[in-house]
Parts: sequence; C-alpha cells; structure tokens
Amino acid sequence: MASTNGHTATHDATTPSFRQPIFHWTDAGSKKATRPEDPYEYLCGFGNEHQSELVPGALPIGQNSPQKCPYGLYAEQITGSSFAANRANTMRNFLYRRRPAAVHHSYSRAEDNPTLTASFLPKNEELHTIPSQVSWTAFEIPPKSAGAVDFTQGLHTLGGSGHPHLREGIAYHIFAINNSMPNKAFMNIDGDFLLVAQEGHLDIMTEFGHIYLQPSELCVIQRGLRFQVNIVEKYSPNGARGYVVETWGTKWELPELGPLGGYGLGNSRDFLFPTADIDTSSTGEWTIVTKQLHKYYAALQPHTPFDVVAWHGNYIPYKYDMTKFVAQNTASVDHTDPSINTVLTAKSRDENAPLADFLVFGPRWDVAENTFRPPYFHRNCASEFLAKIYGPSGGGRSEVFVPGGASYESGFTPHGSIDEKTIAAMDAKLEPRKIFLGSLVIMLESCRSLLFTDWAMKDSGVLAAEDISADAWDVIPDRFGENEEAQKYLRAIGKLSPVQQKK
Repeated sequence: MASTNGHTATHDATTPSFRQPIFHWTDAGSKKATRPEDPYEYLCGFGNEHQSELVPGALPIGQNSPQKCPYGLYAEQITGSSFAANRANTMRNFLYRRRPAAVHHSYSRAEDNPTLTASFLPKNEELHTIPSQVSWTAFEIPPKSAGAVDFTQGLHTLGGSGHPHLREGIAYHIFAINNSMPNKAFMNIDGDFLLVAQEGHLDIMTEFGHIYLQPSELCVIQRGLRFQVNIVEKYSPNGARGYVVETWGTKWELPELGPLGGYGLGNSRDFLFPTADIDTSSTGEWTIVTKQLHKYYAALQPHTPFDVVAWHGNYIPYKYDMTKFVAQNTASVDHTDPSINTVLTAKSRDENAPLADFLVFGPRWDVAENTFRPPYFHRNCASEFLAKIYGPSGGGRSEVFVPGGASYESGFTPHGSIDEKTIAAMDAKLEPRKIFLGSLVIMLESCRSLLFTDWAMKDSGVLAAEDISADAWDVIPDRFGENEEAQKYLRAIGKLSPVQQKK
C-alpha cells in the first residue's frame, strides 16, 4: 500500500525487478515512478509550484502566514532569490513546522574538514593548474575500522573556479562515507549541491521530506536548506561514494529544447520532489552544521530540525533517475555534439557560455551512416570532467577510467578516444547497434578552467596519470603520408616533404 503523504510504501510481489544495467527505465515495465528499493512517494514536475502536507488541513488556504497556523504550527519562509526577482527567477517557499528554525543555541566554530576548499582565486597558491588531462582511479571509501566518517567529514574538494562571495563559480567534490549522521543536520550557505550516487544507497532527510538516492540518480539540494545523509546499510555494505557539484550564484535549469519540440532529454515530469514528513523517532539534542566557505560552524538545538508538517513553494530539493533520459542523436550522418546529452544547465554571466552543463551518457542506438562514429578528436573551449557511475573499465580517455574515479581535460586540450577500436571504426561495417550497454557516465562541461587542490593531486592517493603517454598514440599513425594519391599531388605542386622525395 502506497501513501501520498511521504510515509513508506510497501511493494507487492508484482513489482518489476530492476536489473542494472538496463537500456532505459522503460525496460523494467514499472508502474511506479521510482525503483523498488525506494520506499517514498514524490511529487513530479520540474519548475512547478508544489505543496504537500503530512496532516490534512495543515496548509493554510488563501494566505501564507495566518495569525494562528493550523494545529499550532509556525510559518517560516525560505527565500532562494531576492524578493524583487522577476517571476521566472523567484525561488521561495513557506514551511509550517513545530518549532521555528531560529530556536537554537549560538553558533560556534566546529571541527573543520581539512579537505574542503572554497576559494579558487589565482592568488591561492595551494591550488594547481592543469593544462592537459588527468585521471583518478576509484576514490577510496574509508573502512569502518578507520572510524566513523559521515557526510560532513567525507566531503573532499577536487577543484573549482571562482569564489562563493563573488556569487559566481563552481566546485567539484567527491564524498566517500561509512556512517550516517545521527542527530546531525548539514546546511551549505554558499551554493547549491548537485549530488550523484555512485556506490551505496542513501536516505537523505530534508526539511521537505525524504529523498532516496541510489546509483543512476542525481539529487539537487539548494543553498540554505538543511539535510541529513544516512546510509541504507542493506544496500551499502562497503559504505557510500559519489560526486558533488557545487554552484554559486546560479541555479540548475532544464536546457532549451529548440527544434526538438516539447519533449526529450530530461523530461520535466521525471524530476521528483519529496512529500512532507517529520522525524518522530530521534531524541535528545541535535547539531546543525553550517558550511560557510571551507569552514564549519555548529549550533545545538533541543529538537529535530525535520519537523515540517506542511509546505508549499518552488525552492525544493529534487531527484532524477538518469536512466529515464530520452537520448537524441543523428538519424543520418555525423557525430552529434555532446551537448545533445545535457540533463541540466547552470547559466553564467556570459549568456553564450553556461557555468556548467551536466551531461549523461548511457545506452543508446548508434545508426550514423558514412560516419566515423566514435567522438571526433577535438579541442573544446570548455573544460570537461567525467565520472563513471557503473560499467566496465576503460572506454573514456584512458584504461584507468573506472567506476568511482574521474578524469578531467582542461579547455583546448586536444583529446579523443585512443584504442584499437577507434582505428577499427574507420573501416568498420556500419550497421545499427546499441552502444554504452551496461554503462552510465556523467560529464560536467564548464566555461571555466579549474584549479585543483592538494587533496586531488596528492593526498587522495588515486591520481593515476597526468596526460596520456605519447607512446599510446602510436595506434594512430600518419596515414596521409602513405596515401599514394595525395603524395602524387604534392609532388606535382612541389610540396612533397624531403622524406617522401627520397622514396
């Protein structure tokens, strides 16, 4: 029996069994919007005004802040934009809770996370520039024998650009944790978090209800919202790991569809929002940890922060299953630019260059005729950060591209696929085929070149390679120099190289 108020839902024996990996979400034939492991109910629709109440009648009708709220609740507003922002960019909500969030003791400095970095200005001499390519093998999940590591201490900064106080920029982090956050909540007042689960299942409690996150899913938790990351032990025997993209001064949006029409890519109805729920099981004092820049501050309070009985608005955390992505590609010739795989985009102050595009590469058909089907060699003005959620090793920029690791190419760094299959594709018989079977890869394209931390380049211990060995490119010879027709023409116009003249 499923509930519409955020309580757990029980699944019967007819629930489809999701096999990972699948070609597309629809393969499972599910009649439910989430995977069987997810016990929660959600609201759907990106960009919508949503509302939810755990107890019927808890939401005031026709106004936001009545003299007395139903059931003795307190009204509280959270704004994610200025009061005078235009309607398209106005982000806010009203919460109806048992105690106002203001009920807490004074903030004090808490134990910092030494692997967090917030300032990516060039004057920070602890940062590293990377003019080419780097790869990391899988980031280590701390064993439980090493002590409890929750989300606040298991968050590690790889790199970024900009500064939160300038309200423009981006940071890439990974999280690797082995413990939940009992009686602790986290709030980032710098920017929005986009989380991607890679290993393990998470039950994320927010002020708006639960979000269940597992590999293949992403979740966005906006600036200033409190949340708690808990590990689902049944599906996370080794802990949990994933990626976090932090953006400052912008918000994630769906890309414009243009000539694609009304549907495709990440459809708005497939983005899911939590339903109101409250914590009634915890007892004792709670710690609210706030991240400001790279520093942590903590405040104690005698009650749970997850006591919101009802809410309405559009400044709400959400999640999306990337296997629902409706991939688009050429139906005739040529290799379509990777931007066709954009799930979400975050604008920058340059209207022609987004701060970041979040892309997904999953199973799809490849049918191009008379075409070199692998990604063409290119020098992209955007920087590229890639991570494999699941799938076999390799298949990216190098053989060390593995699930739980990452790779990065700076802007204008020449790159492309490098293996025997790439060369073979020039002579392969072109038949329709499915590609990326059993794989799911994410990519962040940014107009910014990143600066990287000591943790990324040294202390993580998993930096596998800086650039690709020149010997690896021996599989891509100079074929023009061996082409008789071309050399005959060069001889005729006096452009033959001295080496060729001797042949």
